[in-house]
Amino acid sequence: MATSVQNIIEKYNKDKTRLMDILIDVQSERGHIPKATITQIANALDISHVDVEQTMSFYHFFSDKPTGKFAIYLNDSAVANMMGRQKVKETFENETGIKFGEVTPDGLIGLFDTACIGMNDQEPAALINGQVFTNLTPFRVKEIVRDIKAGRPLDDMFTAAYGDGENRNELIKSVVVNNIRKKGPILSEDYTPGIVIWKKLPQMSPEQVIDEIKKSNIRGRGGAGFPTGLKWEFCRKAQGEKKYIFCNADEGEPGTFKDRVILTERPKLLFEGMVIAGYAVGASEGIVYVRHEYKYLQKYLENLLQGARDRNLLGKDIGGIKGFDFDIRIQFGAGAYVCGEESALIESAEGKRGEPRDRPPFPVEKGYLDMPTVVNNVETLCAAVKVLLNGGDWYRNFGTKDSTGTKLLSVSGDCKYPGVYEVEWGFSVSDILEMVGADEKQVQAVQVGGPSGSIIAPNEFKRSVCFADLATGGSLIIIGHHRDILTDIVLNFTEFFIEESCGSCSTCRNIPYLMKNKLEKILDARGVKKDIDDLVAWGKILKVSRCGLGQTAGNPILTSIKNFRHLYDEKIQKDKDFDSAFDMSLAVKESCIAAGRIPTLN
Repeated sequence: MATSVQNIIEKYNKDKTRLMDILIDVQSERGHIPKATITQIANALDISHVDVEQTMSFYHFFSDKPTGKFAIYLNDSAVANMMGRQKVKETFENETGIKFGEVTPDGLIGLFDTACIGMNDQEPAALINGQVFTNLTPFRVKEIVRDIKAGRPLDDMFTAAYGDGENRNELIKSVVVNNIRKKGPILSEDYTPGIVIWKKLPQMSPEQVIDEIKKSNIRGRGGAGFPTGLKWEFCRKAQGEKKYIFCNADEGEPGTFKDRVILTERPKLLFEGMVIAGYAVGASEGIVYVRHEYKYLQKYLENLLQGARDRNLLGKDIGGIKGFDFDIRIQFGAGAYVCGEESALIESAEGKRGEPRDRPPFPVEKGYLDMPTVVNNVETLCAAVKVLLNGGDWYRNFGTKDSTGTKLLSVSGDCKYPGVYEVEWGFSVSDILEMVGADEKQVQAVQVGGPSGSIIAPNEFKRSVCFADLATGGSLIIIGHHRDILTDIVLNFTEFFIEESCGSCSTCRNIPYLMKNKLEKILDARGVKKDIDDLVAWGKILKVSRCGLGQTAGNPILTSIKNFRHLYDEKIQKDKDFDSAFDMSLAVKESCIAAGRIPTLN
């Protein structure tokens, strides 16, 4: 094992900033990262044992204990549960004889829960040794476990045909389907890869490129909506020996999967957008930070990058422009929602824990390796290509005055046609419900923007999806009247935020946990009116957290209280002003077990 680990370390030139890649390769090859291996890596990279261990312990898909020859990670998102996850989970446990979080005694199978894996349009779904299995049923689970025990190769366990489009590519071979329901300028097929690089860039100065992007008024598609041209301009003017372009493809927001589709069907468009950004700001290197759950696309994406190098779309003197040298590499994450925040993403790419940085300085001033860095969303970079191809004025014809262009929406939940829809900014929620085959009369609520967004009631369905009204990174989850909003959605999302907190801020580390306990008290019919008031007050404290995760961690509870207050009022005790719900025996239970004693409560 020591030799293979050393080979992995050598593959990355003993570069400590590539620690994530080293750990990912070791985990993939060995099924875990033993203590001795941590020491070996630390010595080879000339960093401390603690440096390696703190990075390893931060990410969900790293483990210092064996995860089984077949490591099964079952998505536990709200939509997965809506679509029958519980019976799938029970069948896995019955067929393997173990509980989730355990490995079979023979080391063959490990069962683990995991957050949304970007497959909400085809749930329940699971990752098995990195391969995606979608639309799981108890029957399919029995087949999978039977095949594992029989020693069949993983690829032979697929019983459905490969998915559509490039999912059938020899380098992917996945049963994932794209579910592209509506195409617009980004998803349209009228695009020739490299056309902007060869035809447009040689005729434009970097400043002219930035001016065209500014003219289009395109804003970031990751949720914050910062003007893209302004960000590029800041980075171009920043001082630094080297500059970087980062593509944030970490879409970890439960309910979001549009980037998965772009990475599968329009990756050349994305790469060209990064080249354009690199030319505009004077960068020489681009990094695509892709969430670990999409690692099944790695060979396919790496092959496309090599093809771009072969055609002079990457490398030296790109497009015949003397002195314009730019290349792209892919950096995978290892399971941490907080890495969707741009500074946490940069920290992770440097081989560290994905903890958000204090700002200022902003990444455009001091980002990756303390150099000026642009971080853009997948969709934003794709749109930049179309802006350069057709002009900023053309782009402004789509959408609204303040929200120009189109938006890719990931729609899932209680609807007939879940999938990806490219619509112009300004569509109402009612329009979208009609488009996706959801009877508005049967819809109780719509979660806009994932857990960090808002859950809205029918009286708000006429609101528009745009920066001036309902801004969203792209997720819409439709919730029917037969769902229990507080248990099925709000509690699930709150638990998600607790699990995904980096723990850096005391607010984010503690308050969501306290809010969850208070919510569970209300759900158990032990709550009083003051408990609802406490939830609202505590949620305000979260706003001082360092990053967006902490600041929005209370949103599932806060927006549901705002728009569905009656659900809380129905649960609380009407005849009480105070109920501590304190149970002494329960409070001392764990300490008694640890000490091996029987409590005396009298």
